[in-house]
Amino acid sequence: MLSYPRIDPTMVQFSLFGRELAIRWYGFFYVFSFILAYVFYRYLLRIKGAKVTREQYEGIIFSVMLGVILGGRLGYILFYNLPYYFRHPLEALYIWEGGMSFHGGALGVIIAGYLYLKRQKLKFYPLADAAMPLVAVGLGLGRLGNFINAELWGKVTTVPWGMVFPDAGPLPRHPSQLYEAFLEGLVLFVVSLLLLKRKLRDGIVFWIFIGLYGVFRFIVEFVRVPDDLEVYREYGYLFGFMTIGQILSLLMAVAAVAGIWLIYRPEKKV
Repeated sequence: MLSYPRIDPTMVQFSLFGRELAIRWYGFFYVFSFILAYVFYRYLLRIKGAKVTREQYEGIIFSVMLGVILGGRLGYILFYNLPYYFRHPLEALYIWEGGMSFHGGALGVIIAGYLYLKRQKLKFYPLADAAMPLVAVGLGLGRLGNFINAELWGKVTTVPWGMVFPDAGPLPRHPSQLYEAFLEGLVLFVVSLLLLKRKLRDGIVFWIFIGLYGVFRFIVEFVRVPDDLEVYREYGYLFGFMTIGQILSLLMAVAAVAGIWLIYRPEKKV
């Protein structure tokens, strides 16, 4: 069994105009991810051979930020905890209390990015392909934030790298946050960057990323403790074992297969 490092989730705490404020690691990782995206996205666009103006570049970054925040929050509300927010609608605005969904954030980014690019008369796939390595970095940092917060821990285990998390009982558990940081962060970063350099058809890097994320998340959910949601208590799991995260991840994998097929499908001869 490994010792949980017990890193303080709060990086810095200070007073401003008589109010106590704090910067937490999880929030810092969010902001740091956007900074990395702003700095390095131009380099990835050059690898892809895609050109945008400075104004378009900044518009893309802003659209992504907006999609992540709005999509992530709305996705959590709609996919995971809709009955609760029906009864407490104002709490949908309490983003600082947590409750973000990657699947919702991904959908929000795709919609916001597509609408902006369409308005600018830019192709979606080349610019989406170039963004995938940075999405992986953001995912990896987000999971490290979950680990520091000692949240989203795994199920009880006897593996030698199990950890006893605060507020999770006395037994060692899978550090599922680190599994996801490795698979969704490091592995997807390396795979998407290598594929980007291979000059594949537009959209292939995007769809392979979507498909692999779906597969990785589906697998890790087997050793991760699901959120304590009303929908599980009321209706149970799909087929007795599938969580909402697994259902959404499976849909991502299916969508990826369909997307790749559409790109490579033979053209009809007239």
